[in-house]
Amino acid sequence: MAKRRIAYYLMTIPALVLFFAFHTFPAIKGIYYSFTNWDGFSKTFDFVGFKNYANIFKDENVLNSYLFTFKYAIVVTILINVLSLLIALGLNAKIKFKNFFRGVYFLPNILSVLIVGFIFNYIFANVLPIFGEKIGSAFLSDNILGSENWAWIGIVIVGVWQGIAFNTILYLAGLQTISKDLYEASSLDGASRWREFWSITFPLLASFFTINMVLAMKGALMVFDQIVALTGGGPGRATQSISLLIYTGGFQGGEFAYQSANAVIYFIVIIVISALQLKFLQKREMDM
Repeated sequence: MAKRRIAYYLMTIPALVLFFAFHTFPAIKGIYYSFTNWDGFSKTFDFVGFKNYANIFKDENVLNSYLFTFKYAIVVTILINVLSLLIALGLNAKIKFKNFFRGVYFLPNILSVLIVGFIFNYIFANVLPIFGEKIGSAFLSDNILGSENWAWIGIVIVGVWQGIAFNTILYLAGLQTISKDLYEASSLDGASRWREFWSITFPLLASFFTINMVLAMKGALMVFDQIVALTGGGPGRATQSISLLIYTGGFQGGEFAYQSANAVIYFIVIIVISALQLKFLQKREMDM
């Protein structure tokens, strides 16, 4: 028994030490610096209390970044869950080459976000404009990533294309837990496909729907790589997310302490949104 306990400690303590050193300790240091005026380079700094936190709510760049991030997150979360559920329903049906299609749809999840972003950047900047000119489409002839009004759509397309893969697998796993006897019984009662979906499939997928909604929203709120690869936050600041603002301002703009305060606030915002999602969606699960 003692040897087994020692083995447990040997497996867990190194992992805890590494987690604390590379995750918890830097987070604590970031919170500490958020109460200072440190620029990230100087050897000296002063404590300023909650001044950074107060200034965050007066900064138009921060507020605009929050608006863009929330708009992006809501649209991406809805699209990912709707499309991934439809794809999962198709992949769960009796079709030929089912395993092949499952592998194809999961492929975007294992690709690097930056590589995917650069590929789509080339498509938006070169392929689509040439195609648009050939078919006489003024909209496609212009690079949407260069438009303040439409650049965010390009980021949404990439985010949804890559985010669908993981959610589809989770929905597919949920569909396979539903007994086929329920569908056989409903067909004997004369229920339509639509009625089967709303009365059997969707209620029994409630827990998977909750997980996918929370994960999709969290991932969308933390969008960074797609923006770096596609627009860099431009044109101007039209597609600047909170994560990108924290990175550029903190590590390139000499605002380390200020953006640390921004990061702390955003961390709290993400926790609150995730908690509200879980509370609302789990309540819906019990009502079904």
